[in-house]
Amino acid sequence: MHCWECFLSVQGMQTIWGEMLVSFVMSCVLSYGGFLFEDYFDRTISWIEFPIKRLVLECLGYFLYVFVVSIIIIFLDMYLLRQAFTLNNIPWKDLVNWTKFPMRISFVISFIFISRSFLMEWRNAAIEAEQLKTERVAQQFKSLKDQLNPHFLFNSLNVLSNLVYENADHAARFINKLSKIYRYVLDVQQEELVPLEKELEFAENYLSLQKIRFEDSLQYHIHVDKNVSGSIPPLSLQLLLENAVKHNVASSSSPLKIDIELINNELVVKNNFQPKSSISEESTGIGLSNIRKRYELLCERRMSVLNEGGAFVVKLPLLSPSV
Repeated sequence: MHCWECFLSVQGMQTIWGEMLVSFVMSCVLSYGGFLFEDYFDRTISWIEFPIKRLVLECLGYFLYVFVVSIIIIFLDMYLLRQAFTLNNIPWKDLVNWTKFPMRISFVISFIFISRSFLMEWRNAAIEAEQLKTERVAQQFKSLKDQLNPHFLFNSLNVLSNLVYENADHAARFINKLSKIYRYVLDVQQEELVPLEKELEFAENYLSLQKIRFEDSLQYHIHVDKNVSGSIPPLSLQLLLENAVKHNVASSSSPLKIDIELINNELVVKNNFQPKSSISEESTGIGLSNIRKRYELLCERRMSVLNEGGAFVVKLPLLSPSV
């Protein structure tokens, strides 16, 4: 313990300022290191998915960093500023003992950073879950609205009324396809992901229904093995196929051609691009925006949209059910 006269002396002031400088440098280095550690682990290991792994690796890494940095700073302080020893007589035991105080401080710093990081990630996860819930509810409302879509029902019933008199077998097939479409819409409303097999079966029913309506004006091919594993957001194909049929010209002279295939673990939906002149860009983007937002909420992978060579192409990444 120093007396006040010692503190107020020139040597005492030099000692105080020296200690303050060392403490300031050490505080800055330890705090900045904690920030870098937190930023690195935020990008590599999720608190939500791997909490124990994150806690162990981050604490061990940061405490090792504090120990090494403390040794270096204390060594430089004692050797260069205080000249307390020479390189031939380094008191390693004392250096290690002197790191006890920085290590205690590191517990406080690490607790602050870890608590902040955990709470922020937990908060973001809760917000994303709520966004996904909201988006799913919105999709449910849209699905219910599509079921009662007057244009779709009118066209379907109009085709059905003609088929009843012209071809009873076609009429029965039409009713069967229509019932399967609406049954599927009802079944998947609560799901975040559905197997690719179910979506392809739905696409086949939807396109065959449209084929009865458009006849030779619509041509389609599905080149995907139904046994392929993988999932996509429900009714994604319905939105894409509906867009293609609704916004493109389909006539006997210029038939609408739709192809569905699997390339590099992506479901590729392609149609020849022959837009109706009365369709606005805003209306054509509603369905695509719906799918894009759901992918953003579910995973890191993104859908892609291309318009090249007279073809409109949408690629949907296949996801695993655990996403």
